[in-house]
Amino acid sequence: MDIARRYNENPLLHPSDFRPGIKGMEITCLLNPGVFRMNGKTWLLMRVAERPKQLDQKISFPVYNEEGKIEVLIFDKTDPQLDASDPRVIKYKGQNYLTTLSYLRLVCSDDGIHFREDPAYPPVFGEGMLESFGIEDCRVTTMEDGFFLTYTMVSPMAVGVGLIITDDFKTYERKGMIFPPHNKDCAIFEEKINNKYYALHRPSSPELGGNYIWLAESPDRIHWGNHKCIAVNRENSWDSARVGAGGSPIKTPQGWLEIYHGANADHRYCLGALLLDLNDPSKVLARSVEPIMEPIAEYEKTGFFGNVVFTNGHYVENDTIKMYYGASDEVICGAEFSIQEILDSLK
Repeated sequence: MDIARRYNENPLLHPSDFRPGIKGMEITCLLNPGVFRMNGKTWLLMRVAERPKQLDQKISFPVYNEEGKIEVLIFDKTDPQLDASDPRVIKYKGQNYLTTLSYLRLVCSDDGIHFREDPAYPPVFGEGMLESFGIEDCRVTTMEDGFFLTYTMVSPMAVGVGLIITDDFKTYERKGMIFPPHNKDCAIFEEKINNKYYALHRPSSPELGGNYIWLAESPDRIHWGNHKCIAVNRENSWDSARVGAGGSPIKTPQGWLEIYHGANADHRYCLGALLLDLNDPSKVLARSVEPIMEPIAEYEKTGFFGNVVFTNGHYVENDTIKMYYGASDEVICGAEFSIQEILDSLK
């Protein structure tokens, strides 16, 4: 039951629309933007993934070294100690590496369809050893005292959630890792509930449990506790392998509406919805049985990593959710949903 209204202009943004931000690299993918409104415009904080131009029979990719400089590692494809079966992650001598290095880049639009870069707003790159494989999949939470950016910090050590605060997207206050490894898909609620801040996050457990959506609370958006699991995978379902939060939950009279992603064992990513109690968001009132959006368009089925629709950003106008999403881990697209239509689908 796909109820998304995709923009006719999709894909809105391609890798070829931009010049690489890292010298000597090429842009491989544009992914999963954070979304916010500022100065009367729609802004996307997109994840841009870059790598060196690939040579025959070689695999090369960038990492930040201990000096914080970008270094290119090169391996022979024929090396028996190399496992390059996944286009996103390769393993060499037991060590995992990402095939691309990601950072965040801003684009803005007057009409929500045609986006451009503004040189006054520079990209946001990884810093330090905990971001030596880059930074990914930023959610932008808009609050009265600024914009709160939760993003994935990636390094050989682990994957965790970082926080950056800004009020103008020109100067940034980095708060470091707020959810320790292994964690990602963090979306902060855009207002307090009973005088506490809340966030959704996705710890991962390879032995017990799985890739589930959890809820946490905080007095200050830095220190988080009282963690509760609110959504798990469902066997023989479209979200049987993993689930994770999308953008910030949307407040409705019926409850907090969260659009989340789920994937099955074939790594097919779809979107569904959760409805959480307004006063106690650890209470799940309803959950999608069928996806509200599936990878059915050609640009969603084929690409760098096909059969993927993935969102971590939107803004709301009346009953309309204006959502921006990554398709096939390569291009950025737009779609709209009716809030009422999603709520009706949950009954």
